[in-house]
Amino acid sequence: MGVSGRTSDDAFAAFARSAGTSLYRTAWLLCGDTDIAKELTQAALVKAYVAWGRIDPTTALPYTRRILVRENVDRFRRRREYPVAETPERADPISAEDAFAERERVAGMLATLPIRQRQVLVLRFYDDLSEAQIADALGIPVGTVKSTAHRALESLRTHYAHALEGELA
Repeated sequence: MGVSGRTSDDAFAAFARSAGTSLYRTAWLLCGDTDIAKELTQAALVKAYVAWGRIDPTTALPYTRRILVRENVDRFRRRREYPVAETPERADPISAEDAFAERERVAGMLATLPIRQRQVLVLRFYDDLSEAQIADALGIPVGTVKSTAHRALESLRTHYAHALEGELA
């Protein structure tokens, strides 16, 4: 391998180190399973590595995130299995009990959403992407992103209200 190949490998390794945690957390929020999230992250990084010579370093994270989201969609298409509304595993421990309980509640509510609604909310509110960036990542129109986010938030509001009523009863 020549010097340019080594430099390219070093650049990718630096990118993978800096973006790996963010990609993993996005994957975990999309699928709710630690092992599957690791597999999705690894698959996205492998595909990004193969295309590394063609990727603009300034857009490497959105490019790789798009791969990750599509890998998650493909996983459902291949298996024809859809997520069960269960509380997913924790991504990492949090010391404050209240913060932990709230995060578990939110993760459980995300798990109740259809996959597209979950993707839009995770990309919008966790990864802080714009509607246009989400549309690009998912390959859908901006209007669909807006309506999907609206329906997902309404569903979460309803679910959250019912959860609170159940706790108070």
